[in-house]
Amino acid sequence: MNTNNSTAIEPNIKLFGSTKVLAAASIFVALSIVLGKFCAINIGDSIRIGFGGLPIQMAGMFFGPVIGGAVGLVADLVGCLLRGYSINPIITVGSTCIGLVSGLMFHNVLKGIKPVIPKIAISAVCAHIVGSMIITSFGLYVYYHTPMQTLFMRVPIYLITSAAETVIISALMSSKAFMRELEKVRR
Repeated sequence: MNTNNSTAIEPNIKLFGSTKVLAAASIFVALSIVLGKFCAINIGDSIRIGFGGLPIQMAGMFFGPVIGGAVGLVADLVGCLLRGYSINPIITVGSTCIGLVSGLMFHNVLKGIKPVIPKIAISAVCAHIVGSMIITSFGLYVYYHTPMQTLFMRVPIYLITSAAETVIISALMSSKAFMRELEKVRR
């Protein structure tokens, strides 16, 4: 008689590789929702100053573009549901691209660059140019008819946000203790 006590049920988490990475990605989703939806400063309907992209970029830079994109996707969808916002598919693609582009730039395009700070800065700026300044602005224009003058005001906001995110991610990556713990999660 087989009671299946010896057989463990193994979930299909091939995208994440391990439950540790899945748990870390879930924490990044929660951080993105809190920093981007609840702790952000809203200026009108089209401009939000916050750090919701920081955990998404961290997921992309720490675990790769696919996980970064997944974190961005889930954070936007769940965040919209929690705040009562309607889901705008173009803005969701923008959020996904923040994680995807930061991971692609960090792991593939800038692979040979040795100094970490320029690598982080270029990855962060490119992620916000594609995800926030282009795609999300397009979504705001198409769905909400946001005036172009308002959309252009988003550019300096995200350049400053990218600089702040670069400082934060660089500080974390320069910490030997943090990187040691991150390596434990990656295994």
